[in-house]
Amino acid sequence: MNAPQTLPESDPSRQVRQLVEAVLPDARVEDVTTLGPDGGPGNDLTEKAAGYGVPRRITVVRPDGSTQRLVLHTSTANAFGHDRRSDRAAEMLLAFDTFGSIPAHVEVVDVGSLTRDGRFLSLRDAGEFYLLTTYAEGDVYAADLRRIAKERRARPEDRMRCEALAKYLVALHGAKGAQPGSYRRAVRDLVGHGEGIFGIIDGYPDDVPGAPPARLQAIERRCVEWRWKLRGRDQRLARTHGDFHPFNIVFNEASQLTLLDTSRGSQGDPADDVTCLAINYVFFALGAPGAWQGGFRALWQRFWDVYLGWSGSAGVLDVAAPFLAWRALVLANPGWYPAVTASARDALLDLVERTLDAPRFDPADAERLFA
Repeated sequence: MNAPQTLPESDPSRQVRQLVEAVLPDARVEDVTTLGPDGGPGNDLTEKAAGYGVPRRITVVRPDGSTQRLVLHTSTANAFGHDRRSDRAAEMLLAFDTFGSIPAHVEVVDVGSLTRDGRFLSLRDAGEFYLLTTYAEGDVYAADLRRIAKERRARPEDRMRCEALAKYLVALHGAKGAQPGSYRRAVRDLVGHGEGIFGIIDGYPDDVPGAPPARLQAIERRCVEWRWKLRGRDQRLARTHGDFHPFNIVFNEASQLTLLDTSRGSQGDPADDVTCLAINYVFFALGAPGAWQGGFRALWQRFWDVYLGWSGSAGVLDVAAPFLAWRALVLANPGWYPAVTASARDALLDLVERTLDAPRFDPADAERLFA
């Protein structure tokens, strides 16, 4: 996790002067004053105790002798959706993009980042952001699953890779999370985030066969109930990949594993990663009659057996339901998988409904989809 950068308390005016000189070359900084979250008297019933940063008022003098007051906003980490550096960056960029759209609003002069050595880096001319990474040599794991679906059988190397993935997750989840509030954030994002259950359900057209709005609404209500069941289980916080599906898993010819696109802060409940991968053994089998019996059933069972056995189960089955629901809702969504059939969608949602209604997930329940 990246720690928030803060202005040195010894001489914050030096960095501020450098910033103002870059943004307003003709201006001179006369005064820098730290502001509190509440400009009113202290010890009042309505006194505001918390804000989203430490603003500083800057008084500058123009060449003509006139003065102007500016405010430098920096953001600090807190439990209200600002615990990740990306959250705080998004807050600043959104302000830069929107302040000018509101009549009588204060104006934006600049937006930027505080570098690790205490300098200001302007982003006012920036557009979309980019990310440059190394390349993963090999093929995505989805290619293996497509081959198994086509051949209706699993090879010995498929069993080996399945076991390797389960053991990888056991090791990954062995590092427990320590950031306060992160588990509650992960569960909140699971249900309410745009990439979570609410957002995925909102992405369903109203006329999707097998997923009418009433059915999705009922699933959503069950997931909200599960949010409260998971609330308070902070001891479950662990290092997670956050998007452990077959298109983010790459094996080379030597079966060496490389992962893509860790997501959601890389901390959460291990059940997220486990269900994210496992549900794909069901999904790929639904479109290929006989593939469950010929290959995917064995992989599904082996994956669960290895993970639960090596991890000591770690309570995954007790909390798996809403995570499995989320991942199945993605697979059943025509926006993500436009070729999924109505029958496959209905089967996935049927598994979701039974799982959400049960006190504990039973992997053997998937067998009912192929009976």
